[in-house]
Amino acid sequence: MMRKMLACLLVALVVVLWLAGGGRTQTRAVKDEIKLVVRADDIGSCHAANLACIQVYREGIARSVEVQVCCPWFNEAARMLRENPGYDVGVHLTLTSEWENYKWGPLTHAPSLVDAQGKFYPTTSQRADFPPKTGFLQCGWKIEEVEKELRAQIELAQKMIPQVSHLSSHMGTPTATPQLRALVQKLAQEYKLPLETPGAQYARWAADSKATAEQREAALVKTLEELTPGVWILIEHPGLDTPEMRALGHQGYWEVATHRDAVTKAFCSPKVKEVIKKRGIQLVSYRDLWPGR
Repeated sequence: MMRKMLACLLVALVVVLWLAGGGRTQTRAVKDEIKLVVRADDIGSCHAANLACIQVYREGIARSVEVQVCCPWFNEAARMLRENPGYDVGVHLTLTSEWENYKWGPLTHAPSLVDAQGKFYPTTSQRADFPPKTGFLQCGWKIEEVEKELRAQIELAQKMIPQVSHLSSHMGTPTATPQLRALVQKLAQEYKLPLETPGAQYARWAADSKATAEQREAALVKTLEELTPGVWILIEHPGLDTPEMRALGHQGYWEVATHRDAVTKAFCSPKVKEVIKKRGIQLVSYRDLWPGR
């Protein structure tokens, strides 16, 4: 009898120790994990951006993409995103139109949000190197018109793209003041589309707009090699070096095509993928970070 009791106690002790060890291993694994959201911005803005944003998902490391609903190439973007249902989509709320020779405006009637041509202003706040009266914040915007426009963008995105999961802010304009941020947070709650990712850190990709594709790839490899455990977000703008994208630019930034083409190449780079694999970095989407979304 005593031997049976001792045997049972021994088995129970082994089970407890195994579970405890497993629990410690699991906790340590979670603690040491590196999760990375690679986010591609501005799908819908032009044809080259659409092609590139899809390429970096199908062939590369992007897992979330931000769509500009009020831009001229939105319809194509929406179709492409429906054809790629696993691609996590955010509504990239847009109140500015930054390029000098290529403009867009609101979906709604919003006189306080536009210039004399009916297009959005190019900057969030007035810049010294831009013409006067080109900063959104200085041009008399009305909160009720902002709300109407942002609602229209959200609702059209939801209507045309089933996998919309969150909101984001183009050039920071829709969240540039406490009043604007409060509005967007209200919309996020109402439409059940999160805006913030608490606890996440932003990965800095140290390469300027004039960097070559090789330099940009090397900079991304360095960034990935230096990531510490936790949740990270890496934001960039994929593009292609095409005549269409070469025509885009504004004061202080004319290398749009070469810069964004280099982003696309880096996001699809075998060297970049190898570092991700070697370090055990988990590529995730925003949706993955919010259980139940």
